[in-house]
Amino acid sequence: MKLIKLWGPVVVWAGVIFFFSSIPDLKTGLEYDFLLRKIAHITEYFVFTFLLYRAFSGSFKMNVFRLFMYPAVFSLLYAISDEIHQYFVLGRSCAISDVLIDSIGIVGFYIAIKIKKGCLCLTR
Repeated sequence: MKLIKLWGPVVVWAGVIFFFSSIPDLKTGLEYDFLLRKIAHITEYFVFTFLLYRAFSGSFKMNVFRLFMYPAVFSLLYAISDEIHQYFVLGRSCAISDVLIDSIGIVGFYIAIKIKKGCLCLTR
C-alpha cells in the first residue's frame, strides 16, 4: 500500500504528461499561447520532480545529494523521452529547447526545497 501511495502519483503524472504530448497541434488558442505552453512545461516538470522526490524519500534511505539527483535525472530522462515521443505525433516536434525549459522546473524544485529547508547547498 505504501508503494502505491508513493509511486502511484508518479505514474499518474507521467501519464498526464504523456497524454498531453499525444495531442496533435496542442495550442491554447489564447494570445499568449507560446508563453503559456512554456510555463506549462516548467510547472509539469516541477510537479513531476516533486512527486519523484517524495517517492524516493519515502522508499529509500539515501543521502541528500542522491535524494535530489535521482529524481532530477529521472525527470530529465523523462523529458527527453517525452520530446522523442512528440517527434512521432502529428503536428508536434522534438525540441531540445523544450527539454531545457523542462529543466527549469526540475532545478526550480531543487531551489524551492532548499529555500524551504534554509540551505542552498547539496551537502546538508
